[in-house]
Amino acid sequence: MNVFQFIVQNHGEVLKLTREHLWMVAASMLLAVLIGIPLGILITRKPGLNKPVLGVANIIQTVPSLALFGFLLPVPWIGARSERLAILALTLYALLPLIRNTYAGINGVDRSVVEAGRGMGMTDRQLLFQVELPLALGVIIAGVRVATVISVGLATIAAAIGAGGLGEYIFRGISMVDNEVILAGAIPAAVLALLADVTLGWLEKRLSPI
Repeated sequence: MNVFQFIVQNHGEVLKLTREHLWMVAASMLLAVLIGIPLGILITRKPGLNKPVLGVANIIQTVPSLALFGFLLPVPWIGARSERLAILALTLYALLPLIRNTYAGINGVDRSVVEAGRGMGMTDRQLLFQVELPLALGVIIAGVRVATVISVGLATIAAAIGAGGLGEYIFRGISMVDNEVILAGAIPAAVLALLADVTLGWLEKRLSPI
């Protein structure tokens, strides 16, 4: 029996694990966007916070995923449920590309355009929402794209702490030394990552200034 026959015969469980995988990625990305983009905007307004914020995000990114899960286990309320722990870990990993791209996108806006806006009497808030963010949107979406693809891949590790997702098949296959079971989790996860990359890549091109 090949891997595709296995997926067809176990399609109910595959769909259930795919839904769990998508839920973890979607929830963590929503939280990461709500935290990362405002932080990226903040450090464009307060340059003194640039190094500390990006430094912390960089440090989080260098921590191995299983080690991060271990660090978060003792955290009250979070460590009590594996799903919460997985979502928090994925959120933390997604922050760096979001903060960095938001910062780079806004800083990359042509200063003459910003000065023209100021000359027209626009406030800093108006400049941000009417000039800088629209022009930086393509770069910001590129950060969301990178963070989403990273999250889809890392969400497979969440199965190690019982959070579910397609990683269940990967870890089950490893314990059984069964390549078909491993691929039954790896192939759908790879397809999800590719779909996210293509979709957000298309959106990035549409939103990038010509």
